[in-house]
Amino acid sequence: MFRLPTTATAPFCPSEVQGSIRVPATSSWRSKLKQFSGPGLLIAIGYMDPGNWATDIQGGSQFGYTLLWVVVFSSVSAMFLQLLAARLGLVTGQDLAQLSRDEYGPIGRTVQWLSAEIAIVACDVAEVLGSALAFKLLLGVPIAWGVVVTAFDTVIVLGLQGRGFRQLEAIVAALIATMTLCFVVQLSLVHTDWLAVSQGLIPIIPAHDRKDALVLALGIVGATIMPHNLYLHSSIVQTRHIVGGENNIRQTLTLSRIDTLGALLIAMGVNAAILILAASAFHTTGRTTVAGIEQAYRLIVPLVGSGAALLFGLGLLAAGQSSTLTGTIAGQVIMDGFLRKKFPCYQRRLITRTLALVPALIGVLMLGDGAVGKLLVWSQVVLSLQLPLAMWPLIRFTSDPVRMKGHANSLPVQLLAWILFTLITGANLFLLRSLSG
Repeated sequence: MFRLPTTATAPFCPSEVQGSIRVPATSSWRSKLKQFSGPGLLIAIGYMDPGNWATDIQGGSQFGYTLLWVVVFSSVSAMFLQLLAARLGLVTGQDLAQLSRDEYGPIGRTVQWLSAEIAIVACDVAEVLGSALAFKLLLGVPIAWGVVVTAFDTVIVLGLQGRGFRQLEAIVAALIATMTLCFVVQLSLVHTDWLAVSQGLIPIIPAHDRKDALVLALGIVGATIMPHNLYLHSSIVQTRHIVGGENNIRQTLTLSRIDTLGALLIAMGVNAAILILAASAFHTTGRTTVAGIEQAYRLIVPLVGSGAALLFGLGLLAAGQSSTLTGTIAGQVIMDGFLRKKFPCYQRRLITRTLALVPALIGVLMLGDGAVGKLLVWSQVVLSLQLPLAMWPLIRFTSDPVRMKGHANSLPVQLLAWILFTLITGANLFLLRSLSG
C-alpha cells in the first residue's frame, strides 16, 4: 500500500503531495483504478457548492425544466476542460499557474493571478453564505451570525494537520455521498414529469424574462466551470503516476480520465437533481418566484415533509464545508504557482475567508437575509466572467506539441476548445452590455 507523506506545517498542500503515489505498471487494473480515484472527487465537489444550489433552484423554480440543458452543457464543458487541465499537469509536470508565470510577462501573469484570486474569493463568498444559511435552517442561527461563525472553519483545516492527502479525499467522498443521498431521497418524494425533463435538454432560452434567464444561465456556467478548478486539477492530478513499462504515461492519462469523468458525472447528476427538484416542487405548483435557498427550504416542508427539509439543510452544510477544503488547496496552488510564495494552508484559508467575509457580511447587513439568493447567483456570474482568462492559457498550452511531448490537442479538439471559449466569452460580453444598457 502506498502512503502519502504528511507534514506538520502544511497539510495536503501541493508541494508535499505531487508525485506521492506511484503505482507499478504490473498492478491489476482494479488496483490501479483504486489508487487513481481521488483527484476527480476534489474537483467535483467544487461543482456542487452552494452557488450551484442557488442558480439551479432559481432556474428550476422560475423557468421549470427549460434550463436543464444549461446544466448538462456546463457539466460536459467542465469535463472537457478538466481533462485538458489534468493532461497538462501529468505531461508537463507543472500546473497551469506555474506555466502561466513562466510564459507571460509581469502584466499578463499579474492579471491572471488577480483574476484567479477573484474567482476563489467569489467562490468562497458562496461557501460563506451557503454555510450561514445551513446554520440558520438547521439551528436557527441568524444569517449575519452564521456568516461570522464560518470564520472559524479554519479550525477544520487545522484539525486536518498531518492527516495526508488521501484522508482528505476520503472526507470529500463522504460529503459527496451525503449530498447525493439527500437529493435521491428528495426526488423520490416529489412528482416529476420526466417527459418535460427530457424536453428541458433542448437548447433554448425562454422568451419571457430573457435577461433573467441569461443571468441564470451564466450563473450556472460560472458555478459549474470554475476557473480555479482548472489550476487546482492540473496540480493535484500529479499525485498519481504509473511507473515502469513503456506506456506508463498513456496508462496514467487513461486512469486519470476515468477518475475525472466518473466524479464529474456524479456532480452533473447532483446539479441536475437540484434543478429538477426545484422545477417539480415549485414551478409546476405555481411557485415561480422562489429565488433563494432559504425560501426553497421553507416551501419544501409542506410539500414533501420535514424529513426532506432536514436532508436539504444537511446537504447544504456538506456542500459548503467540502468546497471550503478544496478552495484552500486551490488558493495555495495559485499563490505558489504565480507568486512562488508558500504559506501553511491554514494561513491561506484565513486570507481567503477574510476577503470573502467582508462582502458577504456587508451584503447581508445592507440588503437583508432575503438578498442571500441574489448574492449567491451573482457570485457565480463573477466566476463566469473570470473563466476566459483561465481557458486561454490552458487551450494554448495543451495545443503546444513541444510542451505536450506528443500529447497535444488534435485539430478537432483545438477547434472545439476555441468554440467553447468564444461562446463563453461572447455570452459574458452580451451580459455586460445588457447590464450597462
